[in-house]
Amino acid sequence: MKLVATDKAPAAVGPYSQAYVSNGFVFASGQIPIVPEQGKVIEGGISEQAEQVCRNVGQVLAAAGSSYDKVIKTTCFLADIADFAAFNEVYSRYFTSKPARSCVAVKDLPLGVLCEIEVIAEA
Repeated sequence: MKLVATDKAPAAVGPYSQAYVSNGFVFASGQIPIVPEQGKVIEGGISEQAEQVCRNVGQVLAAAGSSYDKVIKTTCFLADIADFAAFNEVYSRYFTSKPARSCVAVKDLPLGVLCEIEVIAEA
């Protein structure tokens, strides 16, 4: 296993790693809309937060030697299912290969954010 860590994506807010590469696959922890340079959640609504999450996912993928087009599966978490359409509008610009996906609404997300995305990709 190879640990993946980059300062171009937010540091973990708990006892976990940004990602690992194992057997040719990237297993990335969920990314939330923290601006890495500031260490703070980006201001704005679901569209702005989804954009930042997707950028953060991209940075973790790049650090692992992967990219959006190698993503096999995503799991997406929304604080409010009413944000589904707006989230999808942003998500679809990044994940153009249309990986397998689960998208669920949850009661709460870390730091009160509106969305989170985790991915599995080819390395």
